[in-house]
Amino acid sequence: MENIVELNHVTKQFKGFSINDMNLQMKKGLVTGFIGENGAGKSTTIKIMMNLLKPDSGEVKLFGLDYAQHEKAIKERIGFVYDRNVFFEELNLKDIKRIVAPAYKQWDDSLFYHYIRHFELPLHKAVKTFSKGMQMKASLALALSHHAELIIMDEPTAGLDPIFRRELLDLLQELMMDGNRTIFFSTHITTDLDRIADYIAFIQKGELVFHQSSHDVFENYAIVKGRLDLLDRDTEEAFIQVHRAPIGFEALTDNMDKVNQIFEDAVVMEQASLEDIMYYLKGRKGYAAFNQT
Repeated sequence: MENIVELNHVTKQFKGFSINDMNLQMKKGLVTGFIGENGAGKSTTIKIMMNLLKPDSGEVKLFGLDYAQHEKAIKERIGFVYDRNVFFEELNLKDIKRIVAPAYKQWDDSLFYHYIRHFELPLHKAVKTFSKGMQMKASLALALSHHAELIIMDEPTAGLDPIFRRELLDLLQELMMDGNRTIFFSTHITTDLDRIADYIAFIQKGELVFHQSSHDVFENYAIVKGRLDLLDRDTEEAFIQVHRAPIGFEALTDNMDKVNQIFEDAVVMEQASLEDIMYYLKGRKGYAAFNQT
């Protein structure tokens, strides 16, 4: 399957923060959820992907092309969905369309008006009057109207009400049905990815902790609960991290066979959510480099 995005050994240094030797590949026709707490490096990675920041080292390719020679061709094929207004606040959507459309060879007026109607967006009202959800819809309509092959979404559901978040996820599922689009969905709201993500990439403090299929993530990680007297130096080796409480312990494991072998029926094991995984891996040194794929 064709790689739409390739980040190979990408490093970017800032004062007090860095993206470290990132290797991330995204396949055509799939949704990659990009998770991590605020400040983990999600937006920096997206800026590198879009050539808004240049890496200090490493290689960035989109559609098999590099930005040095093919920037315009690459950006013709990308749609970026913002979670806020990035246009002049006094402009309305008709004015914005008049400015944006000439930049894209594949711009489709009929498709633009289709999505304006579908999203119930006013054409003649200034975008400063739009709610956050309406601004996000407008950004998505513009991205879809030039037949973008790669849609990059940076925290698109943050601050949206649950009903519209559900509608957005339904729409994204519809967009993926023809297999020609690829979506990169950056979020710290991990529940948004349960229904739509084919792959999960988890970044922590500028390092890619893992990049795995959603199926593998949910198959490989589990939450284990049990009594405190079951823990000692040897049994704790079955866990990535353990949290103790007066009533017992709760731990994250990626080795369920070992847990079963050590504890048998003395513990309860449950599927770990993405939120569980992020929580337990926070601050875990050495885990990122060992598990990167």
